[in-house]
Amino acid sequence: MNSRKWFKVLLVGMLMIGLLAGCSGKSNEGVGNSVAPENKGNNGGETKTEPIKLTMWGGVPPESGPQTAVDNWNAEHPDVQVEYIRFVNDDEGNLKLDTALLTGQNVDLFVGYDLTRLTKRIESGAVLDLSEFNDYSIMDKIGPDAEAWQIDGRFYGIPTKKSVNFIALNKRMLDEAGLEVPTEWNWQQLREYAKVLTKDNQYGFIQHLETFPSPMDSIMDKTGYVKEDGTSNMDDPKIMDWLELMNGMMTEDKSTPPLGEQITSKMPVENVFLSGEAAMLNIGEWLIRSSNNFIDFPRDFEIAFAPVPRMMDKPEDFHIIGGLGDIVSINAKTKHKEAAWEFLKWYTDGGMTPLATGGRLPASKEVDQEVALKSLLGDNEATYDVASLNYVLFEDPTATFVSSIPQEMKDMRRQEYEKYFLGNQGITDTVANMVKRHNEFLKK
Repeated sequence: MNSRKWFKVLLVGMLMIGLLAGCSGKSNEGVGNSVAPENKGNNGGETKTEPIKLTMWGGVPPESGPQTAVDNWNAEHPDVQVEYIRFVNDDEGNLKLDTALLTGQNVDLFVGYDLTRLTKRIESGAVLDLSEFNDYSIMDKIGPDAEAWQIDGRFYGIPTKKSVNFIALNKRMLDEAGLEVPTEWNWQQLREYAKVLTKDNQYGFIQHLETFPSPMDSIMDKTGYVKEDGTSNMDDPKIMDWLELMNGMMTEDKSTPPLGEQITSKMPVENVFLSGEAAMLNIGEWLIRSSNNFIDFPRDFEIAFAPVPRMMDKPEDFHIIGGLGDIVSINAKTKHKEAAWEFLKWYTDGGMTPLATGGRLPASKEVDQEVALKSLLGDNEATYDVASLNYVLFEDPTATFVSSIPQEMKDMRRQEYEKYFLGNQGITDTVANMVKRHNEFLKK
């Protein structure tokens, strides 16, 4: 072999040795070591896996329990951290939530307070069908009332709290007037109570605008919104009876504020009641959030509770809005549906107990109701008539329902009865217009 050929062979051999050495070095770095290069931090140690981050939107102020609930979860689950975002449960606040859902903003779970809004969100594809999970029976955990929140036989969320409407009463004013705390009554009897309890600078009765039209829904839930011939049943005689009764309380008895005055002044009815300027208040369990707050709402009287008055002649024929509420749903577009589902189960079965301080009693059978009631009243038990509170929360036999009337119908109905209470339209025309507009809606 000449010198030139020998040199080529030597050069190739040296190159092969270098290549083998290089491969050996890479093998020791990637396979021989327990930590691969991509798992090393800047200082050569293991990188920590970033926790999953979830956001939960709800209408309750964070200081009224939601933040404590989220903090409890975060402390127990460092791998899944939840942030609570509050939206106001009104038209503007719900529009903000709907926009966030439709534009893919940061929403993993959200609380709904209305079956109509939930239905629209389902139709828009924003809500996850929970039937894909088979490790939790909502009916077993929550009870038969949960069925009212099913859409086409499917759950798109879990109703998490007992929803209770009642009449809150100033017990001292009742005692001074010699009136008992009712356990079953009708609207005419409430009107008589209101007359007796009305004084200068003191209304006998006030009510939240949210609960204002509830008696009409109670009537319709029994008799039906639509007649057998497919036309509107908004001219049911009981509807006219209730409208005339309320108008009489406003204009003749002056025992309740005129609706127009209440709307234009944006009357804070809870403040009015808690300040002793009204004897009775039509509201729901969310009152407790304010009545437990003696800093902003100081009071020197005991609060008693009565069931919502009935409009029907027979107690067994009367249904009231209530049952269950605060349905928590999962965004269909969340990137972390398994983590969201685990949080939702935990929240339902006791994680939400801190919200009892704000008037929200957990619905799950896993939660001890006595513990929840103590959380509800806190250190203020002596300022409530606990026996009557227990009755409206746990013993009242009145059947409940969740209103499913479309939002368009609610708006139409409100526009017509407001004209009546403002004195711009007679009772006959009011009922006729509600029927006409309802029939037009049904044709659509």
